[in-house]
Amino acid sequence: MSRSPTGIVMMNLGGPKDLDQVEPFLLKLFEDREIIQLPVQKFLGPFIAKRRTPKIRKHYEEIGGGSPILRWTEEQGKGMCERLDALSPETAPHKFYVAFRYVEPTSEDALRQMQADGVQRAIAFTQYPQFSCSTTGSSLNELWRAAKRLGLQNAFEWSVIDRWHTHPTFIDAMTKTVEDGLAMFDENDRDDVVIMFSAHSLPLDVINRGDAYPAEIGASVHEVMQRLDYRYEYLLTYQSDVGPVPWLGPSTEEVLKQLGSKRRKHVLVVGIAFTSDHIETLHELDIEYGEIAHEVGITNFKRAPALNGMPLFQDALAQIVHEHVERGEACNPNYGLRCPGCVNPQCRNILNPVKPYRRTPVTTSPKNKQYPTT
Repeated sequence: MSRSPTGIVMMNLGGPKDLDQVEPFLLKLFEDREIIQLPVQKFLGPFIAKRRTPKIRKHYEEIGGGSPILRWTEEQGKGMCERLDALSPETAPHKFYVAFRYVEPTSEDALRQMQADGVQRAIAFTQYPQFSCSTTGSSLNELWRAAKRLGLQNAFEWSVIDRWHTHPTFIDAMTKTVEDGLAMFDENDRDDVVIMFSAHSLPLDVINRGDAYPAEIGASVHEVMQRLDYRYEYLLTYQSDVGPVPWLGPSTEEVLKQLGSKRRKHVLVVGIAFTSDHIETLHELDIEYGEIAHEVGITNFKRAPALNGMPLFQDALAQIVHEHVERGEACNPNYGLRCPGCVNPQCRNILNPVKPYRRTPVTTSPKNKQYPTT
């Protein structure tokens, strides 16, 4: 008798697969108050999205016409499930489902397919190693909203993997990418390399509410550098700030310029928060920042490879899920603890959790009305 599969929902922002998806992708991004909050957002959001579309379309043209993030996520999911079937035959078969925020496959696509496949036990697995309400939090909120829209709020027993920023095998995989990046430098130059860890920035109003993201990014960097015995100089910077609001820094672009002014010649940039190549690695880091590095006199600028199809990273994904299932938890203890300044009533929810969990109440505020209901 066949068992129902264990469903693993791999959540990420996603990216347009072709040039026609660029504008709809940006429109959804800039109208989403869980990602970025703008004054008069229903007007300013579409204005910014439409204004940025020609530039972003050109960027996608320069990396081949679309984002490879779906291809890499599917490869990672396949490798993860193959390993999980061997690690945990009692919960096999395991099937992965991709849930992107603004492009297909969406949360609704994933949920419909899970229902068709007979899934009963489901795991919402963020593909952001470090937790933020703007990334993991908003993806989970959308997953629960989608389940309610489809009438599937009681169809699955859920648990959540919301962060894994210091998991030993993930850190091993990330350290290997740094070592592979260092190997691209001449042996005589390696002691002079500055390792620049770069992560996606977030609006400061998100950080100031108490978001865990900066601390968890820093923890990942610490673990990688500890594996490297702190033998190299290193920095942590933030990229991809857009829109008329203050963002978390220091800016990757500005730090590159400062390094150039200090006559540093050898820089290795590492995407510490990214699990695969996409527009922010292939264009922003490789092309845009590569040009800036050249202009400011950094003659040896390289990027560490992304995790992409690395078998060691697929080992990490499988171990993370296996250990989570073994613990029998609905979530880790910190998931239910809201940011101190949280006013979003949807945050830290789990639909039909496999076990009870503690969830702190939301601060009562008129701002609560700004968020879509779960």
